[in-house]
Amino acid sequence: MKIVELILDEDAFDNGVEAISIVENPAIRTDFVALSEQNKWKFANQDAERQILIGPALIPNQTIYRNQGGEEFYIFFSADTIRKVSERFFARGNQNNATLEHSVSIDGTTIVESWLVDDPDKDKSALYNFKVPKGTWMVAMKVWDRGIWDEYVKTGDVKGFSIEGYFADKVSMAEMELESYSDYPDGVKGNAKSALEWAEKNGWGSCGTDVGKQRANQLAKGEAISVETIMRMYSYLSRHEGDLDSSGGYSDGCGKLMYDAWGGKAGLRWAASKLKELGKIDAAQNLEEGVAHYKKDGTLYIGPTHKDANGRLMTGATHTEDSEYLYHKEELLEQQNESEAKLALAILKTLVKINV
Repeated sequence: MKIVELILDEDAFDNGVEAISIVENPAIRTDFVALSEQNKWKFANQDAERQILIGPALIPNQTIYRNQGGEEFYIFFSADTIRKVSERFFARGNQNNATLEHSVSIDGTTIVESWLVDDPDKDKSALYNFKVPKGTWMVAMKVWDRGIWDEYVKTGDVKGFSIEGYFADKVSMAEMELESYSDYPDGVKGNAKSALEWAEKNGWGSCGTDVGKQRANQLAKGEAISVETIMRMYSYLSRHEGDLDSSGGYSDGCGKLMYDAWGGKAGLRWAASKLKELGKIDAAQNLEEGVAHYKKDGTLYIGPTHKDANGRLMTGATHTEDSEYLYHKEELLEQQNESEAKLALAILKTLVKINV
């Protein structure tokens, strides 16, 4: 049976663990420890339950059975990938993201402690009778919600942790990296250069992410980019084309600046043409639905979706008055940064007016 190593594509914004689910049958086949009144030797207050779950989130080199569309295979994560995943999990502020059996988002939980096992015999995990190898990612989850604790944890309905996220197939990534192209037109390079030159003089402000800025540098220099990058370029430019309606110039919000950083309209035309030539346009169009999506309030959405007349992804299999638009985390972060910048500017103007 095929064994696939999953890795973290550090160039992909959506890659990594988005949430940790509490489940009855954890894929890593190791249950967590529910810290309750039975573990009195760990409590400062022996009469109160701490409502903390401790267990491994990922174990290096452990094969995990998967069956997708009838294809059976095993996946595994290396210790190096697990380290990167654990770091990105907190860098993204995902410690409050949790689900129940990978199906329902739940509030009232927080990852309050996280560590990588270095010496299995002397590690803290051994105090809880875990026998896990070096490189294991251990987490402690505080369950603030008493209802979840009583209904699922104390009853034994959930027994361990299971991660939720997006990763790259190492073999597929290697194949894609071998296929790289630099035949995009001067218009693509020119758009990226214009964005970089403006940002060099005026700063990026709250606009964009490291990925977007890296993409601008690649395109401006005419560097060869992989098929995977072309697919993400197509996905980004397709999703953000509507931003140009409200952002006509670089000083008018982040829309135009970041759109050109990704190659602009010339980039969208070239990416679409190249992907059609390679027979990968369908995969690129489906890429948007293969990453995590969030409601405007930042809630992770898991469920059926549909698209409106303009191709925007919305909640629900069909359109109703309750349908909501869905966003990538990157989009929400950009909107949040822009809102904070506008608020700061408004406060500054008010202070200036008062001082005058």
